Order: sequence, then C-alpha cells, then structure tokens
Amino acid sequence: MKPVELIIAGAGDRGSVYASYAQVRPKKAKIVGVAEPRDYYRERLVKVHKIPEENVFTDWKAMAKKDKIADAVIIATQDHMHKAPTLAFAKKDYHILLEKPMAPDEKSCKDITRAVKSRDIIFAVGHVLRYTRYTQKLKSIIDSGFIGEVMSVQHLEPVGYWHQAHSFVRGNWRNEKESSFMLLTKSCHDLDWIRYIMGQKCMKVSSFGSLTHFRNENKPENAGDNCMECDYEPECPYSAKRIYLSLFEKGRRGWPVSVITTELTKGGIIWAIRNGPYGRCVYDCDNDVVDHQVVNMEFEGGQTASFTMTGFTKARQRETRIFGTEGEIYGNGTKIQLYHFVNGAQVIIDTSEEDPASLADHGGGDYALIDAFVEAVATNDPSKILSGPDETLETHLMTFAAERSRKEGKTINL
Repeated sequence: MKPVELIIAGAGDRGSVYASYAQVRPKKAKIVGVAEPRDYYRERLVKVHKIPEENVFTDWKAMAKKDKIADAVIIATQDHMHKAPTLAFAKKDYHILLEKPMAPDEKSCKDITRAVKSRDIIFAVGHVLRYTRYTQKLKSIIDSGFIGEVMSVQHLEPVGYWHQAHSFVRGNWRNEKESSFMLLTKSCHDLDWIRYIMGQKCMKVSSFGSLTHFRNENKPENAGDNCMECDYEPECPYSAKRIYLSLFEKGRRGWPVSVITTELTKGGIIWAIRNGPYGRCVYDCDNDVVDHQVVNMEFEGGQTASFTMTGFTKARQRETRIFGTEGEIYGNGTKIQLYHFVNGAQVIIDTSEEDPASLADHGGGDYALIDAFVEAVATNDPSKILSGPDETLETHLMTFAAERSRKEGKTINL
C-alpha cells in the first residue's frame, strides 16, 4: 500500500508537528505540498520533506486552485482562517484534518460541518485529548462499569504560569479580536473530552471567570516596559528573560522558544525578547482574554461536571476526578488511580509509553490523532476518527454557550 499523500496549509508549530508523522512513518504518509506565507517555516518543511517546487505555495488559495495533488490536507492556519480553506478543500474532495478550534464563531462551525458532511470525505478535528492511551484506557474502565454509573466529574486544566504569559498575555491568543476567547482557543478540547468521557449530551452550562491579574493596574511601580530593561524582572514570575533563556539552557529548541525567534541562539533569544512582542511586560500588553475560568455542566442523565482553567499553576498535565456510584477515579494524564467502594480495592495503572519526540505532546495524543487520520484515509474508514463533524460541532456549541454564560451571567440551556 502506497503512503497517504498529505498537503499542509499552515506550516507553523501545529502544522509542522503533524507533518513530522511522515518522517516517523514514511511508509504510511508522505508530505507532497505546503502553503505557508512565512519563508522560514515554508522552506523548513520543503527541505525536511523534499516537497517538489510546483507544490510549494505562499498562500493556501493558490494550492486549493490546483487540480487535486494529494489524498488529504492538514489545515493548521490561524484560528480565524480555518473556515475558508476547509470549504475550499472540501469542494475538491480532499480528506481533511482541521486543527482545533474549528472556527472562532458558531456560524462558521456550522458552515464547516455542513460542507464536510455534504462530501464523501474523512473529516477530523484536532481534539488530541480523545486519542491518548490514557484517555482510551480511562474510557474503557468507565464503560466496563468498574465504578458503576458516573455521577460527576472534576476536570482541571493547569495552563501554567509561563504558558499563560507566553500564549495568552504576550502571544497569538492574547486578544479576542485577533484570535478568539480563551475557553475556545485553549480548552474547547477539554469540554470535548468531558463530553466524550460522560458519553451523554450536555443540557445546561454556566460559567464564571475574568481577566483579573494581567492588567495595567497590577504593574509594579519599578517595572519597565520590557523584561530586558526592568528593575522588577528578577522578582517577576513572568520574566521573559528567565522563561525563554532557562528553557534554552535546558536544551529546548522547539516550542515555545522556536515561536519567539528562528535564530535559536542565546543572542537570538535575547534580541527577540528585547525587540519582539514576547519581551513585553505582562502588565502592559493588549491582552483581553481571561486568565481563569470555571464551567459547570449538567448532562441529559442528570450527571454533572465542573471544569477549571487557570493560568496560575505549575505547568503540568491535566488532572481529573471521576465519581461513580461504586467507586472513584483520579487521573493525571498518564496514571489512573482506581478505588472500589465494595472491596476497597486500590489499583494504579500507568499508561505512559515512549512516543516519537516530535509527536509526544498531549500525552501522545498528537501521534495517535494523526495516526488514526492517516489510517482512516488509507482504509476509507471514518469509524477510526473519534472527533468527527457532528460531535465536534456539539462540543464547540457547548463552549460558545459557556462563554455566553460568563458574559451574560446566566445559565444557558443547550
């Protein structure tokens, strides 16, 4: 069987991560085209995957105008640019892997769903959390009835103090008009994950949260405008100088260091901090997305779930407590701890394994998602996709409803 041929629309961090699957599994997938406006990222992918010149573009529109050149497309453009390429490539009958979120507004999500369902194509959204070994093991334990019927769930997304500063205060997802609200950009796949674990539709949501800390009125008196020229910097948890240089000194050359500069040297990082957006004082940016939020959910069987997303944590994997009628579960992304009420049995299951370094993020979910997508395309079997159009739309609508609740101060019926 020849490899599934893929083209990449958007060769930034996520596009490059998914494309790296073809290096790890060259007999299963091959990258044959790329569209990316930034020279460095486009040329990097061309070099790594030996993409022919006639399939290299600075704009996805030019790639979509060509006769079909591959089996499938991975769309990893910026969030607000998802709808147009998805509709265009669907019309050409490309199978599609779309990075999450689907789109930054409800209408666009519905338009995408309608478009892909009208064609005979495989469609997946980057809800990587569904695909991890951890999630699949956890789901099988719940479905086995080991803890009886699930009554409630507590789920924590510990964004991490420096990740909050990097992505949602200084970075690409800091401003709602430029991307979207934070619950959608960071945690739509958490609400999707909760829906997957519960196995039932969500009927009601309420939500609270705000941008509380990263505001100008909280700026220390002796703080400067840039971390390289700031008297408060040695005391500041969000020092860009400390964050990026310490990661670099630990050998990190990928995300997030690679986001702030393509000159991956100490001098290049210092220059980027001093002259680019990632060195700005966190109390003096144009950010407007929340830095903490909670969502409460009620499902059709009366079960409940609560979700907390907060930037004020050590960066670590998500943590979940699941409460059933006959037992409870605690999980942290790799280990699952079980307790049974009747016999007092306590079991710890470790789901961690080695994944290819480029695809190890999200507990191996990056690898498992692209592997499932490629296999689904190769065998024309959409059942291998855990995050298809209908349920993905459903969980996006949950996310939009939660944000509406936060802004309007009321419970939303779905």
